[in-house]
Amino acid sequence: MKRILLLIAPVLLIMLAFRPVKSFTVSGIVSDETGSPLPGVSIFVKGTRTGVASAHDGTYKITVPNSNSVLVFSGAGLEMKEEKIGGRTTINVTIKRVVLTGTEVVVTAYGQKRQAKELGYSIAKVKSADLSQGYYSGIQNGLSGKVAGVKIDSDGDGVYDEFEREGYDNIVENKFLKVTDNPLSTFSIDVDAASYSNIRRFLNQGQLPPAGAVRIEEMVNYFHYEYPQPKTDDPFSINTEISDCPWNKDNKLVLIGLQGKKIPTENLPASNLVFLIDVSGSMWDANKLPLVKASMKMLVDQLREQDKISMVVYAGAAGLVLPSTSGADKTKIKDAIDKLEAGGSTAGGAGIKLAYKTAKENFVKNGNNRVILCTDGDFNVGESSDDAMERLIENERKSGVFLTVLGYGMGNYQDAKMQKLADKGNGNHAYIDGITEAKKVLVNEFGGTLFTIAKDVKLQIEFNPAKVQGYRLIGYENRMLAKEDFNDDKKDAGELGSGHTVTALYEVIPVGVESDFLKKVDTLKYQKNVVPLSKSSHNDEIMTVKFRYKAPDGDVSKLIEHPVLDKQIPIARTSENFRFAAAVAQFGMLLRNSEFKSDASYSSVLGLSRKAKGADEEGYRSEFVRLVESAQLLAKAKPEKDEPEMDDEEVESLPVSKNK
Repeated sequence: MKRILLLIAPVLLIMLAFRPVKSFTVSGIVSDETGSPLPGVSIFVKGTRTGVASAHDGTYKITVPNSNSVLVFSGAGLEMKEEKIGGRTTINVTIKRVVLTGTEVVVTAYGQKRQAKELGYSIAKVKSADLSQGYYSGIQNGLSGKVAGVKIDSDGDGVYDEFEREGYDNIVENKFLKVTDNPLSTFSIDVDAASYSNIRRFLNQGQLPPAGAVRIEEMVNYFHYEYPQPKTDDPFSINTEISDCPWNKDNKLVLIGLQGKKIPTENLPASNLVFLIDVSGSMWDANKLPLVKASMKMLVDQLREQDKISMVVYAGAAGLVLPSTSGADKTKIKDAIDKLEAGGSTAGGAGIKLAYKTAKENFVKNGNNRVILCTDGDFNVGESSDDAMERLIENERKSGVFLTVLGYGMGNYQDAKMQKLADKGNGNHAYIDGITEAKKVLVNEFGGTLFTIAKDVKLQIEFNPAKVQGYRLIGYENRMLAKEDFNDDKKDAGELGSGHTVTALYEVIPVGVESDFLKKVDTLKYQKNVVPLSKSSHNDEIMTVKFRYKAPDGDVSKLIEHPVLDKQIPIARTSENFRFAAAVAQFGMLLRNSEFKSDASYSSVLGLSRKAKGADEEGYRSEFVRLVESAQLLAKAKPEKDEPEMDDEEVESLPVSKNK
């Protein structure tokens, strides 16, 4: 018996040594020294490419291969931290903030030192040894040695300049116009919300956003408003409200709100979706491809048997990695997602062509046919210029295939390019700054994000000169249309999704109010000057709102007219919709340092928004209040532009308590 046991023992030991080790999930909360949650922190399993990013409330969840694994926590302006798992399933981490001020010396790949400019925001140093582990991203080829916003110097250090290569368009704000000269205001609706989540990312990292990132209409439309569902056959209801302008007591603020008809998910037409995934080297970061994969899996969980999904990837070249597959086969789809890895250059044009080709081959008549592009927008191979890409998208949209653009990452995030692609592709644009935002866009707003109920939706407002002498549309600068475009069914405009709300705000200067915003022009010589009406059969109306829209598969628009009576109520008695939208718009003007902000203040924004949060089941409005508080602190710490720069001696002589 002993002899048998002696023979079996070595076999058992060998079997135990080579037994498969089960992976398990670790979750927790990442916070700073004050206990405040830290969103957007990269969490990697050391020595692997497995990574996630913390959500807006600092929570995270990651699958680790075994109990001997080590988690690495890192982020802009944060001290890197490692945690040995040791069998724990809950690991809460406190990370110190690291803020370096002053001028940094950067050395390029040529080895020549140069002095870098002051960046105007917090910077953090990281060691090249950390970069080699892949904690920030794979190193891209190039003379400057840039790695997702990190510059590598010859001493092995890097200066974290995370926003250097991001691309934003310059926004020229809408000005006040005289009603006598411009009685009509015409624009396309916009249901995009990318600007708000992108601004949130900046503020969460202790940085005020650049003015080009602040699109006020997208900030306002990020939030859901409680407008009534349509009671007619039209796909949306029209709602208006008038009160005092919170930032200019002499003016009025007019809200126009659309509520799209909510179609239950089970009643939505069958979907033919093509994921177009950027797997180039720039997508290696935890808040890029790993977040894309997590986002896609959440969307897959929403699919039904009648829905179909395909997957196209592009890096140096484009390829079909998943042919059209039923939404019932979720395991097969998720397996294909898990196999995605980043590497190579970025042939965006080739990928878009193949994605549209795949969508057309699997086209569902009277269904939802859509390409979903997931990228940081950094195209650099093939048709990568804005003009070439826009022409390509404009041509492809004629097929009846819509486009959703989901933006990811930071450092080289190309906001302007993705905004244009979505506009030209009969689609929408969202920025995914964490798993919570992915859930909002692809789960909570599944129908509105992916199913269009009305396309080419245009608004044209005619102001009554007996009531209004001047007006300004707040935001929508890249959605403005010529007055002739309103009746032109060939002119492209915005799309409205199932259950979506669209809100627009006009600041109005009433007749009789003196305003420096209305500029005088010389009297006309060859035609009569228009005199405002003193009496009119429509004297109780302040404006008329006209809408045009097409069915998703239609070519001829339908017209709706909605007169607005001049029934102003005190702002304290307005709806939560009105007060919260006004607060968000005012916040946008402060972030942009708008020339029209008048008496706008962070205190006013907070006062309005705190009392207009409503039910706020998802916590988005409460989060807005927190972001405003952060922006207020950052704005106070920011030096005035006109202040002369101090030399080193002056800086050292400052009292510790003084903010400059």
